[in-house]
Amino acid sequence: MRILAIDPGYDRLGIAILEGTASKPILVWSDCVTPPKGAHEARLAAVRTAVEESIEKYSPEVLALEKLFFSVNKKSALMVAEARGAILSVAGAASLPIVEFAPGTIKLAVTGHGAADKKAIARMIPLLIKLPEKKRLDDELDAIAIGITALSGRFPQ
Repeated sequence: MRILAIDPGYDRLGIAILEGTASKPILVWSDCVTPPKGAHEARLAAVRTAVEESIEKYSPEVLALEKLFFSVNKKSALMVAEARGAILSVAGAASLPIVEFAPGTIKLAVTGHGAADKKAIARMIPLLIKLPEKKRLDDELDAIAIGITALSGRFPQ
């Protein structure tokens, strides 16, 4: 199974390609895409382009995505929702099946605790999957965690 896993964002988009099985996940590639500052529509176009290029280059079988959760900052949540819309439209155009996971489900799959913090996730990921040496932002690690969750197949969408 090859999965395109995305931590949706407007300022930063965590993106990863994983394959294998729950017991042996393999990281093929990951990155943190930062759309250029500027017009709102140009930023969303950059998100769309990053997803399109990932699909074209890696031919995933499934898109795994974190479900949107609402925080105190409604403006930020709306921008993330729009980025998710751009991502979902690309997946739809590519006829790519979508699985979505709530943040707590991802935390549970990676750490065994649904209320784990980002540090706990960052500590667990290298224990679950071999990572090439590289500095990674939280968004990229979150995408890898989403991919690990999707490969496990144990969690409801």
